[in-house]
Amino acid sequence: MNNKAGVLTVGRRKIGPGYPAFVIAEIGCNFEGNLDRAKEMIANASLAGVDAVKFQTFTAEKITTRSARKFWEIEGCPGQTQYEEFLQMPRLSFKEYGELKDTARRHGIIFFSSPEDEGSCDILEKVGVPLYKISSMNITHFPLIEHVARKRKPVIISTGASSIAEIREALSVVRKTGNGKVALLHCITNYPTKDKDVNLNMITHLKKAFPGLVIGYSDHTLPEDGEGIITAAVALGANIIEKHFTFDNKRPGYDHAISADYKGLKHIVAQIRRAEEAFGEEYKRPIGSEKKARVHARRSLVAARHISKGSVISRDMIDVKRPGTGIEPRYLEAVIGKAARVEIEDDSVLRWNMIKNGRGAGK
Repeated sequence: MNNKAGVLTVGRRKIGPGYPAFVIAEIGCNFEGNLDRAKEMIANASLAGVDAVKFQTFTAEKITTRSARKFWEIEGCPGQTQYEEFLQMPRLSFKEYGELKDTARRHGIIFFSSPEDEGSCDILEKVGVPLYKISSMNITHFPLIEHVARKRKPVIISTGASSIAEIREALSVVRKTGNGKVALLHCITNYPTKDKDVNLNMITHLKKAFPGLVIGYSDHTLPEDGEGIITAAVALGANIIEKHFTFDNKRPGYDHAISADYKGLKHIVAQIRRAEEAFGEEYKRPIGSEKKARVHARRSLVAARHISKGSVISRDMIDVKRPGTGIEPRYLEAVIGKAARVEIEDDSVLRWNMIKNGRGAGK
């Protein structure tokens, strides 16, 4: 079930420890049914530096009963029931999916989607997506998970509102198909998610509970709040970052309010890459750029006054000052009681060739 060495491969992109975070711009329904707008958003996602764009593939009849009540209240979303809302949400034809995939390819990024039913998955398979996403609310939809896993493509599973036991069960469904290409995303299913509810430490829990799996983070915080949280998620080891994306996060309805706009997404990706550059290597040691500091900012034993040749050095004869070109202060006790081999001028940095070995030497 575990990915080999905890790494997934999507196209030419490696995802996992040791590789840059795989950043997904979740367009979902934020293109509002306008195909040209969707293409524009893909182009701007590419300019922001993301690795992939993701949409949502569903039919109202397959996702909800006609009477299912809404469990969220987002200003501008249509309908009185979930069914009425999904019925009015934008959907794409097979031809349009193909156009968007080609647009993403021309801009050098990956196109994929979250299928909400088996038929939607089959459409995406014909389009030729290289991976799939199982949304948090489908983690117990075993028939869908199995159907998706049998496509033998990498599968990203969001874990919002899920227990560890439920996650294990979903993974076991994938395991039975022989598909070991799986990643998990920590996610909180609140729109928007408050800081106190983000619980980034759950990323650490997922990494411990499912060693060998790629672990990521799907963000639902407000765009003005989420940048630092997303960067912190990467610092905690999130190898995938998913952020909702829009052309205007001031618009009502859909997921606009929790989405980064063109400028915001670019800034988020830049901060992720900046953090990754700053992570560096794990083993603590001096690095090349610190060489001057080690020499010039550290301290040495220094003559507090003139020390005559042959004099036995006492503590009051020594100061500790910069630069660090002489005997290090940690050897203070080794120097006290030894004799000066040469005349040592006041404020001179002491070096071992100035000191005779043996207490009282030179008398």
